[in-house]
Amino acid sequence: MAEASFFDRMVSQLRSTSKYYTGYPKDLGPSRIIPFTSERQFVQLLHEGRPVVVAFTIKCTYTQHLDKVLEEAAATFYPHIKFVRVECPKYPGFCLTRQKTEYPFLEVFYNPEQNL
Repeated sequence: MAEASFFDRMVSQLRSTSKYYTGYPKDLGPSRIIPFTSERQFVQLLHEGRPVVVAFTIKCTYTQHLDKVLEEAAATFYPHIKFVRVECPKYPGFCLTRQKTEYPFLEVFYNPEQNL
């Protein structure tokens, strides 16, 4: 049987982490989540050739839970996948271009040209 792709394993890990997260604090070391500062920084991350998972967030209870899940996923997949958190009230232009109405949400960005 074919081995699961890296993206399939990543999605599986995110789902299992989200579903069974107990809230018990884990020692994950320093945060691996990159705070969003500009679109230029985001484009530079894409040009590194690694997938970038972007969490579009606002202050709410769902975001607090998502932060814990993102921290664990970022520690698990470092350095193969970069995780970025965008606080949408601070960067409304970047968030509004996604055309979503419910927050928080995740998007995975990937530059396939880097793997040629």
